[in-house]
Amino acid sequence: MEGATLTMDAGLFLLSLVSGMLGLGVAFAAVPFLSFFLHDLVHQVQPLSLLLNGVTALFSLFGFARSGLVLWRPAILLALVTTLFAPLGAWLAQVVEARWLWVFYFGAVAFLAWRMFLPEKPGASRPSAPNLLLASLLAVPISVVAGMLGVGPGFLLLPTLILVGFEPKRAAAVNALAVTPPSFSALIPHLATARVDPGLAGVLVLVGALGAFLGARITSLYVPGARLKQGFGVLIVVMTAYKLAQVLFG
Repeated sequence: MEGATLTMDAGLFLLSLVSGMLGLGVAFAAVPFLSFFLHDLVHQVQPLSLLLNGVTALFSLFGFARSGLVLWRPAILLALVTTLFAPLGAWLAQVVEARWLWVFYFGAVAFLAWRMFLPEKPGASRPSAPNLLLASLLAVPISVVAGMLGVGPGFLLLPTLILVGFEPKRAAAVNALAVTPPSFSALIPHLATARVDPGLAGVLVLVGALGAFLGARITSLYVPGARLKQGFGVLIVVMTAYKLAQVLFG
């Protein structure tokens, strides 16, 4: 068991480092990763993932804020939208069969991977100003679906922000704030039924916070914006492929 715990800690640190680089919060990758060790999706994996998502997104925000990359007005507006609607999805997760939650998850991953690797059309230019209204409207269904999956809305919101015109680094910074409060609000419907070991959760929170902060600083200082889209696509494909094989054949 000690070996499994060390593996969990090391794996979560690496995932938090990479997700912190993208301003995502770690839950979208933590759900398949933690399910290798914890077998109850709704009562163990989802509540722990949501807690970790909020903490890692918050520390990623600190990293981006130090570099002045956060656009506070759109970030706060999107945070209000996601916080209001994420609990609805979390409540639906209590009444929807677990296998259908995995169908939603893998479907979302496939769509995002396709969008992130889709090359831009020759001569296409980025809009002069991001479409904040469209981003806010799309954040509503994104928050509900993400709440159902127990992963927080960041893994769907980041590509949305890029597609509506935010520069990738600023999209990651905005995303970090926008997904922090809904991660905690989506956790509320799980509190009565969650079965999470406090000691394990405490260690994972510390590991995740450190990884997320370092990841945001690495992106702010060293990573070109164009690489963020590719990094996002690679991460979700790698982390989900093994779990998909496990669900289908294990």
